[in-house]
Amino acid sequence: MIMSTIAQNLQAVDASIVAAAKAAGRPRDAVQLLAVSKTFPAEAVQEAVAAGQRAFGENYLQEALDKIDALAKALPGQALEWHFIGPIQSNKTRPIAASFDWVHTVDRLKVAQRLSEQRPPQLGPLNICLQVNISGEASKSGVASAELDELARQVAQLPNLRLRGLMAIPQPQTDFELQRAAFARLRALFERLRADGIALDTLSMGMSADMAAAIAEGATIVRVGSAIFGSRKYE
Repeated sequence: MIMSTIAQNLQAVDASIVAAAKAAGRPRDAVQLLAVSKTFPAEAVQEAVAAGQRAFGENYLQEALDKIDALAKALPGQALEWHFIGPIQSNKTRPIAASFDWVHTVDRLKVAQRLSEQRPPQLGPLNICLQVNISGEASKSGVASAELDELARQVAQLPNLRLRGLMAIPQPQTDFELQRAAFARLRALFERLRADGIALDTLSMGMSADMAAAIAEGATIVRVGSAIFGSRKYE
């Protein structure tokens, strides 16, 4: 049963983060764990909440909205943080703007503008990461590195959004140094934007298979799903 192991898995992932942070000379609290709960039921999220996890990442909008509603009813008053980490269709921005605390996958101005216009003002600014196609893969979403500076300047000026940082899903590598190299490229872009006066504080990078390399290169959010919830029935 996946439910009986989620708390143990969270402990194991936390231990891995502690070890990776220590090896990089960074404090544990410099790295936030985002539990990627896509495809798993609300009950699995509730089990993770009982084990102390508060931030959850979702890729599929309708599934996420149903889950957010179910958790609000099951755990009234429980402050959870919901991150949208999937591809964004421009006609789906309104419910994303209204239901999430963070969006990691903004890669074009039109989407950012719609999120800004549709963010309910009483919720405060929506936290935004720009997704960068760091490996230049034709099949991957994300703004090209060469176009990032202009997009960041434009998004940073939109009302109702707070540009926090960058996100990437590099081409999968099994070699630790190759993993680090891709994350180092994202960190260099992050530092360049900061040097240009854009106040960023977030690097959303690293998943179950490459989390240690991401932490070595300065990740502040790691997105971990299968190592917590188990293998998925569908993607």
